[in-house]
Amino acid sequence: MENHKNCLVCNKGPEEIPVTQFYYKESSFFICCQHIPVLIHDPQKLVGFLPDADKMQGV
Repeated sequence: MENHKNCLVCNKGPEEIPVTQFYYKESSFFICCQHIPVLIHDPQKLVGFLPDADKMQGV
């Protein structure tokens, strides 16, 4: 059975690495602790993984 709680970037699951859930555009996604900084500081790198990532601005 496929685990849908895998990181949207690297596809690692909670049995391999800490993963957290977040909500964006009325959908839920999972991201691992290694990719949270990308989401926060450089979300344009998530183009192809996250809808409208090219429109997001990092902090």
